[in-house]
Amino acid sequence: MKIIEVNNAATAKDFLAINALMNKHNPKYIRQLDNEVNAVFDATKNKNFKYGEAIRWILKNDDGKLIGRIAAFTNSKYVNKGTEFATGGIGYFDCIDSQTAADLLFDTAKNWLQSKGMEAMDGPINFGDRDKNWGLLVEGFDEEPVYGMSFNPSYYEKLFDGYGFKNYYNQYFYAMKVDAPLPARFPERHAKFKAKPGYEAKHIQLKDLEKHAQDFATVYNAAWAQHGENKEITKEQVVKLFKTMKPVMDERVIWFAYYKEEPIAMFINIPDVNQYFKHFNGKFGLLQKLHLLWMKKTGQCKRLTGLAFGVVPKYQALGIDSFMIYECGLLLQGKGWYDNYEMGWAGDWNPKMINIYKSLGAEQSRRMITYRYIFDESKNPFERHPEMEYK
Repeated sequence: MKIIEVNNAATAKDFLAINALMNKHNPKYIRQLDNEVNAVFDATKNKNFKYGEAIRWILKNDDGKLIGRIAAFTNSKYVNKGTEFATGGIGYFDCIDSQTAADLLFDTAKNWLQSKGMEAMDGPINFGDRDKNWGLLVEGFDEEPVYGMSFNPSYYEKLFDGYGFKNYYNQYFYAMKVDAPLPARFPERHAKFKAKPGYEAKHIQLKDLEKHAQDFATVYNAAWAQHGENKEITKEQVVKLFKTMKPVMDERVIWFAYYKEEPIAMFINIPDVNQYFKHFNGKFGLLQKLHLLWMKKTGQCKRLTGLAFGVVPKYQALGIDSFMIYECGLLLQGKGWYDNYEMGWAGDWNPKMINIYKSLGAEQSRRMITYRYIFDESKNPFERHPEMEYK
């Protein structure tokens, strides 16, 4: 076997191809867009290169056939609560069903990370945000992946365990039918807030994206940035994100709740664009963009996916989330616009979010694992990710 660093156009093309090769027998597999994967490793497009480095390798057998790939990265902004030692990441792992091949890939990444001063590696994770390519799929292979979700053969779990990785935390996805009746407390809480002056919930208007970007930043920074693993987000960052998302946004599924016109909660969803991308085999040129717009206009995507949810702490536990979600339900349910809804993952260290998912009547649809491998456990004993604390 031969490990080859990705350092030219040919090896970069092979790096993309390996993922499709390893998943070619799974009819549920949807290839990620090539340009999105390439952008992760492009210093001109990925802001995380300001804080670290990334490297990729492919693996060939003695006959020159592609049999695996892996990436490794350092990122000084990658911080987990309770972790006081330098931790790098590995990701974009693919491999044939061979522990020997997998060990060679893992050892290559480990040696490079050690040379950079790392004392552990987490994976599979992304050289970027946690909403994409984060975790190893271990349950839920019978459904197509939603956009941004890692997807892999089931034997990968055995390869990680066989090398000595340990379960740092589980990531749970929950799903439900869009038209499923919400529990009785939802209309009750909705009626309570509907009767109170000053409270309102409404979906966005695409023509007012700058205003909604500020609403998003306000709620996000109050609800999430207080926790150790999340940093504050600026309005300008959200504007950039919204402009990127605009071609696939549906204003009917992005909601904010307000009190006296101040944003206090958000419920952010988009059509699952994987239902478009599955037709493109990783490509996204002009023809694919035109095809996407046609599919959007003709309502061919019937699945929603959750991107973000949050309530300003002062208004938590009052039922404002039920008020907002029920307003959304009044608009969406029974229209036939969407059939299924799958929410973004929640770590087992965030039981509050998991309970919110369950409160909707949703059921667990998938489980993924973020693994950790500590290079010297006598120095840094393994501990699972601590439960999130709320203020």
